[in-house]
Amino acid sequence: MSPAPDLLDLFATRLYRRPVGDLDLAELLATCLSVMEDDEAGHEWSEANGYPGYTSYASLTDLPWRMPIFATLVERLDAHVARFAEALTFELEDKPLILEDIWINVLPEGGSHSGHIHPHSVVSGTIYVALPEGASPIRFEDPRLPMMMAAPPRREGKPFAYVTPAVGDVLLWESWLRHEVPMNMAEEERVSVSFNYRWT
Repeated sequence: MSPAPDLLDLFATRLYRRPVGDLDLAELLATCLSVMEDDEAGHEWSEANGYPGYTSYASLTDLPWRMPIFATLVERLDAHVARFAEALTFELEDKPLILEDIWINVLPEGGSHSGHIHPHSVVSGTIYVALPEGASPIRFEDPRLPMMMAAPPRREGKPFAYVTPAVGDVLLWESWLRHEVPMNMAEEERVSVSFNYRWT
């Protein structure tokens, strides 16, 4: 019988990253910008809530119904989320995770999105539609950070992980994982589509 190892990794936080697949990203970008141009309610909400740039988060809840490219995107996302749920070994009892909401984000130069989680969801994610050179990555926070108290700094395993995706990449994470978008240092807009999946 071999002895037990000296060190065990007890828990892991998983992040899924993969190209979206067969999707016209140019059409998706054009659609996002067209929606932004026409969505007065979204601009009003963004301004009233101190959101730099534009988000359709609180103004449009039916993007897949309005635009065929979003319906196709959701089909692609459903497959990615199913793979991620399998990797997380979720026991879903033949009830798949389903899309709860999906929204557009357009972040201009100097814009940022402070740390947050996505309550009432199981899996959250983003697909990157436009990432100009110098655009900020997404930053994930070690979920143990509030409990670290007096721990000294580590040479490895920093409390924040920065991920710089490519255009067309889908990132998925469990919705309790705190994340943020640091200041966009690019002169052009950073465009993404974010979404939440729930379990019924």
